[in-house]
Amino acid sequence: DSIKYVKHRIDAIDKENLIYNYAVIEGDAKPEMLELVSHEVKIEPSKEGGCKIKNVSKYYPKKGVEIKEEDLKEAREEALVILKVVDAYLVANPKAYA
Repeated sequence: DSIKYVKHRIDAIDKENLIYNYAVIEGDAKPEMLELVSHEVKIEPSKEGGCKIKNVSKYYPKKGVEIKEEDLKEAREEALVILKVVDAYLVANPKAYA
């Protein structure tokens, strides 16, 4: 499976605390059984220098749908692949964001 499109909704941007909240509301990255997937991304300085990113995801099922842990395994794995691609790009291209 490859992701062809994803539609996000930005819920909050906190520039001072480096927190970004968004939701996946449509697309191939959102399992059919879910109404939406919300994410809170927080960037914090690390002791080693640089930074670390924390991502907390919340899954909201459609009405009447019961979700089991294994139902979301593939979605989490795909999200991790995307994060690794973004991380590799940013490390290789520091002028893109600095």
